[in-house]
Amino acid sequence: MKETGISRRDTMKALGLSGSAGLLGLFGGISDAQAKEEKGTPQYAKAMKPVTIKSVRAIATAPQGSNLIVVKVETSEPGLYGLGCATFTQRAAVVIVAINTYLNEFCVGKDVDNIEDMWHGAYVSSYWRNGPVLNNALSGLDQALWDIKGKRAGMPLYQLLGGKVRFAVPCYTHANGNTPEATVESVKSIQEKGFKYIRIQQGGYGAVGSTNEQPDFKKENFGGPTDNFMNENAYLKAIPKLFEAVRKSCGEEIELLHDIHERVQPMNAINMIKKLEEFNPFFIEDPFSPENQKWFKLLRQSTTVPIAMGELFNNVNEFVEPMVNQWFDFIRIHVSQIGGVTPAMKVARLGEWFNIKTAWHGPGDVSPVGHSAHAHIDLAVWNFGIQEAVSFNDKMQEVFSGCPTMKNGYMSVNEVPGIGVDINEKEAAKYPITTKSNWQVRKFDGTLIRP
Repeated sequence: MKETGISRRDTMKALGLSGSAGLLGLFGGISDAQAKEEKGTPQYAKAMKPVTIKSVRAIATAPQGSNLIVVKVETSEPGLYGLGCATFTQRAAVVIVAINTYLNEFCVGKDVDNIEDMWHGAYVSSYWRNGPVLNNALSGLDQALWDIKGKRAGMPLYQLLGGKVRFAVPCYTHANGNTPEATVESVKSIQEKGFKYIRIQQGGYGAVGSTNEQPDFKKENFGGPTDNFMNENAYLKAIPKLFEAVRKSCGEEIELLHDIHERVQPMNAINMIKKLEEFNPFFIEDPFSPENQKWFKLLRQSTTVPIAMGELFNNVNEFVEPMVNQWFDFIRIHVSQIGGVTPAMKVARLGEWFNIKTAWHGPGDVSPVGHSAHAHIDLAVWNFGIQEAVSFNDKMQEVFSGCPTMKNGYMSVNEVPGIGVDINEKEAAKYPITTKSNWQVRKFDGTLIRP
């Protein structure tokens, strides 16, 4: 104190001047009021002004062949809008009506931030619980609202869901061939691209593409001209041989998956899955149709093979009983079918408590917006299992910018606020959708097989 010319008495006197103001002045500080006046309120402390929905509309396009429907939610804030995937390829035209007519009327004027309230309101506003058409429309709205919230917060969607728990999203892709040898070659070529998880099929679902048999219903001109044929017995014999061939040629390190696609009788599916145990599948997908859920109890008692299920579930409540009973191991949700990010996150969180992992359904008839939404959830949930890989052609990337990218078997998102994908509506209009869809597969006598 003596060296600076300030005595102890002077110091104590200064400390007493004007209370805390004197103390702040002595050490170069300023009061809260002065700080606000000089520097303004910090950005994080500023209240966000309310933003309302101005319009909700559908954008339809098919740049890669499949019908895609995207919801665009425009807001009262100039330039701020959100995009969500509402794709129901098989019935795309009616989803457009649901969005443009009903969702628009329901949403206009509502606060964009109240996602939970809006989801429940849209879910019950038709009185009867939603089916696939309204659920896809609702999914598009829900994803678009999350996109807007991310943009308002200046964060990618995964940050709003809790942040990353992995650097990127491991994916599986598809190997197919009309013979075991052809599928083996397909697997090897995929391994060279860095994939560690590969779903193997022979002739597509149920081997419908690997036979030249002329079924009796075709000879009798029964059914439609484009209806497919499946020989269930031939399929059941072929798949164990396929697994054996791939394991023998490609080794034990590669993770192998297979999709039954609900096309065989429950007891036949159980017996075939038991035969696959020795080949250590990563999972077998969709063994039973939604009408045969009670068979899962017997399946679980019969085999240790992991099971993925749920892409045909339409209501979040359909997941409760099988998950609580741990009848399957992977949540196979089609996120736009179940209603968007909001319900998918709830099912994922429920799965964590029962050691059930996610495996979102990500086929070609999901838009890049939808694939990106999948990946954002995948990055944020601890009980992630695997994600279906995606590939976009040049036309798709001209319509959609910011698409998720694939590298060495991993999917990554566009690291910008929101979901990260935008749409060029002028380019999208070049690729109109159609109303044609063929999912019909029949037995020898023409009986339809349920997918």
